[in-house]
Amino acid sequence: MKFALFTTNLAGGGAEKALAKIAAGLAARGHEVDFFVCEDAGAYPPPPGCRFSALSARAGHGWLGKRRLAWKLKRTLAANPPDLLVSTLPFADEVAALARLPRHACRIANTLSAEIARLPAAKATRREARYRNLYAGRPLVAVSRGVADDLVANFCIDAKRIRTIANPFDVAPIRALAAEPCPARPTEPYLLHVGRFAAQKRHDLLLEAFARLDGRQRLVLLTPPDLALAALIARRGLERRVNVADFQANPYPWMAGAELLVLCSDHEGLPNVLIEALACGTRVVSTDCPSGPREILVGDLARGLVPCGDAAALADAIQAALASPRPNAGSVAAALAPYESATALDAWEALAREIA
Repeated sequence: MKFALFTTNLAGGGAEKALAKIAAGLAARGHEVDFFVCEDAGAYPPPPGCRFSALSARAGHGWLGKRRLAWKLKRTLAANPPDLLVSTLPFADEVAALARLPRHACRIANTLSAEIARLPAAKATRREARYRNLYAGRPLVAVSRGVADDLVANFCIDAKRIRTIANPFDVAPIRALAAEPCPARPTEPYLLHVGRFAAQKRHDLLLEAFARLDGRQRLVLLTPPDLALAALIARRGLERRVNVADFQANPYPWMAGAELLVLCSDHEGLPNVLIEALACGTRVVSTDCPSGPREILVGDLARGLVPCGDAAALADAIQAALASPRPNAGSVAAALAPYESATALDAWEALAREIA
């Protein structure tokens, strides 16, 4: 079969990383895979085994820019259309929708109503209308059950048009990459947060919780340096205890070496870092945000879930996790089982057959 996968760029977000893994997995199964980005920018390499193409060196995000990109995408795929075109992230979804190509499914990687709830009222109204118009009447793929439920409950989308396909993970390669040398990693005990500096990720909450701890650990943030982030750290007097270690193409040695990984977001879709940290044998604590953490942290691991926006509860959960053993193999295996790569790739092949 022929697949075309399309996103904005490869700038380092979890949605882009997951789409590249899907593309590489389908190519490894012998499918013909084209991987398109709107603009040639990013921290991730193109997925192996795929034809890679950037529609523009720098994409314009306005009305005209979207239509230029849509024209380029349509012209590129018209001669040899795929059995399935998959776009992810709203900008890429809009471009692909404007191209009016057949057999197009949008992969929804975030809890859209939670994203909208953060916006001022007027902007939230416009964003909701934009999403309702974009996703109405189109095949959709949700990355978690929570994302699918949100689309039905808050955007009046027929559940029959939504397929839930989780991001694919191969545990053995993650563990092999985790064993690679990492001289930049701290030698003293540290906690870890992996994620871009954005309001959704709640670095402010993390720093407030970390300031409540006894001071024996360091906090490592895998995100590019940012003046606003530096100001947040300085405001709490944590300059000597927090290390902003930049984006890391291979975060797994950092995960494996950490005492604990913290996710403190207000919303997600399916947070890759929780699954990856568990694969590395690392303790995890997470806000019980929509959506994904509650689906991943099952059984004994659910003790690591805390309410959103509660710094005291987050600090208490970190302290409790640090006093507990690392997760046992049985708990980890049960948590990781639904996210095996083969399961996800089987589902993408089935969707392509269904839509074709």
